[in-house]
Amino acid sequence: MEQWRYVVTEPMSPAMNMAVDEAILQLHSEGKVPPTVRFYTWDPATLSIGYFQKAIKEINLEEVQRRGLGFVRRATGGRAVLHDQELTYSVIVSEDHPRMPSGVTEAYKIISLGLLHGFQNLGLAAEMVSLASEEEKEKYNSPGSSACFDSPSWYELVVEGKKVAGSAQTRQKGVILQHGSILLDMDVDLLFSLLHFPSDRVKQRMMDSFRQKAVTINEVSPRPVSLQEAIEAFSKGFASGLDVELVPSALTDEERALAEELAATRYATDEWNLRR
Repeated sequence: MEQWRYVVTEPMSPAMNMAVDEAILQLHSEGKVPPTVRFYTWDPATLSIGYFQKAIKEINLEEVQRRGLGFVRRATGGRAVLHDQELTYSVIVSEDHPRMPSGVTEAYKIISLGLLHGFQNLGLAAEMVSLASEEEKEKYNSPGSSACFDSPSWYELVVEGKKVAGSAQTRQKGVILQHGSILLDMDVDLLFSLLHFPSDRVKQRMMDSFRQKAVTINEVSPRPVSLQEAIEAFSKGFASGLDVELVPSALTDEERALAEELAATRYATDEWNLRR
């Protein structure tokens, strides 16, 4: 069975978390590190936004700061995600890897099988729903909100008809980076306090829609699930979903050094985070 690297990093700043993902991508493209599955958390709790989002227009940056939260723009698309009571994963693998289909949508599906197996390992009746039809898209989408879990992907992971994971993907230097948020719990009021809306009425409508279409693990689990239990369930899930052996490892010194450079020159700068 093919071996991939499995890394659990310590809680990191928003800039470092995004920089580490990019550092792994770059060094994997150079053949210096193997395909990698990484799990991580955030210190402080952080609002991340998609690459194409307009930060000043869509995000209440004063409230983010007032709440003591971190803020960062991802290199991937999608909408705003509150990284708080959750586990973040990333998968980095070459586009030409024999297990990866050439199409973006199908590669997304293959990687997301790891998530599906992870939820099932926790005893949840998770399923992957194809959003091939407009009707299916509408079931999991709601208009206007900047929140990630309002935005449908190509395939949606759902439990009891509600979305349970939000993922995004980018391809650079011949490498796929897919990362996403696995919610254990969530403060919906906090998330929506960080977003701009034209009026309180619209905000309330969006919150109601969000609660109807998204759910956390601990809302549907028959018992509380800890962060460590989630890491174990999803590491096994990615191993079985990708049909590989995950070998526990650590970041290399080169990865950490490159990540620190990328954090300082890109992900911690206003030029990057407020660029749109």
